Amino acid sequence: MATRIALKHKESGIVKDGYYGFSWTTFFFGFFPALFRGDYITFIGGFVVSVIIGIMTLGIGAFFIGLVWSFMYNKYYTRKLLERGYVLAGSDADNTMAASALGIAIPATAS
Repeated sequence: MATRIALKHKESGIVKDGYYGFSWTTFFFGFFPALFRGDYITFIGGFVVSVIIGIMTLGIGAFFIGLVWSFMYNKYYTRKLLERGYVLAGSDADNTMAASALGIAIPATAS
């Protein structure tokens, strides 16, 4: 199950939600959660690859792609936000747990 963590952009102050853990929305709706989060390149790339593999394997391959991607997408999305200048903005305990799950160093200050 996905866990939400608040992220705040260092310069603009924009606050977004990041997630880590299994993505049930990705499991049920495929690559559409990426589209709704504004992650257009991931949506297009994943959708195209999934359709091609699905056609080649009569849908079975697309199911497995969706299953694997459900485990990976939340972490991928949140790490992309962190690379674009967002910082963890939750409580100290939440930030520590999120940093551990995301495989990043615990930030010194995340105000």
